[in-house]
Amino acid sequence: MIRVGPAGVAGVVAIGVVAAVLAATVYPDIDHPLVGTPYGLALGVCAALSVLSWMASILTRDASWVDRLWSIVPALYCGIVLADAGFGSARITVMTALACLWGGRLTFNLIRRAGWRADSEDYRWTYLRELIGQQRFLGVRLGEAGFQAFNVLFVSFGQMLLVWWFTSPVHQAWVHADEPFGWLDYVATGAFVTLLAIEIVADQQMWRFQQDKQRRIAAGEPVAKPFLDTGLFRWCRHPNCTAEQGMWLVFYLYAVSASGDLWHWTAGGCLVLLLLFAVSTRLTERISASRYPSYRQYQAAAPMFIPNPLNPRRRRSRVAYF
Repeated sequence: MIRVGPAGVAGVVAIGVVAAVLAATVYPDIDHPLVGTPYGLALGVCAALSVLSWMASILTRDASWVDRLWSIVPALYCGIVLADAGFGSARITVMTALACLWGGRLTFNLIRRAGWRADSEDYRWTYLRELIGQQRFLGVRLGEAGFQAFNVLFVSFGQMLLVWWFTSPVHQAWVHADEPFGWLDYVATGAFVTLLAIEIVADQQMWRFQQDKQRRIAAGEPVAKPFLDTGLFRWCRHPNCTAEQGMWLVFYLYAVSASGDLWHWTAGGCLVLLLLFAVSTRLTERISASRYPSYRQYQAAAPMFIPNPLNPRRRRSRVAYF
């Protein structure tokens, strides 16, 4: 692992300090539609956390800091809006509570998988670091500089902005705080809780599978199945991701209920999230297929996200693991 020397640490810290000073002095004077709103304040917090995430990724050579913040900031943003509303809006209160439940589940799952450990960079970032570093631009190998450009544009800043965006329906709930809690809010709440329960079950099934797999490897026992294809994973390859995307689509329904408008700029966040999952999950499957040749049989037998009980390939297919 490449270590950042004292000069590098000083440089990163200096850039971070300059960025923080600029954010504190320049941001309040920037005229944008959210000036003076609590979600405008949340945008400033997002910018500050993006800088901190980038600094931490450089100092530790670990791009997963954005993953650690991912589970925390939606509840923080909702809390900022709820506090500004004087804790008097039922809709914003429910949205904040759901964001806390979602974040608690994700944080717990990350902690038990050692995701907060110093050397626990997500394997996908490690893979991309190597992949991007091997590319050439104008005959020059990109190396670590190429990945850091990707880190700045997409990882630390791009993904933090996306989290702020898909949580933004709470802004619409704040704008229309006087609108009563309606039938669509009840539908959204029930759907969100149901999807959260599905995700919890999927996480637990994967956790038990991975624990048993690691136990067998440590004991020198044969591993019968290198990947999970039972339980919820029999119906689709990524049930937790399906539930995750569904929850933030459902979260937008609160904005629809509050405003009465079917389309609003706050819908863009959950739609971009769908695109991110489509790309990142394909990357994950590319890695899995390179490790386990039989994974392609599983891909043929089960859809990626949307279960299809009528899929004849799922009924006929029997994965041969080895």
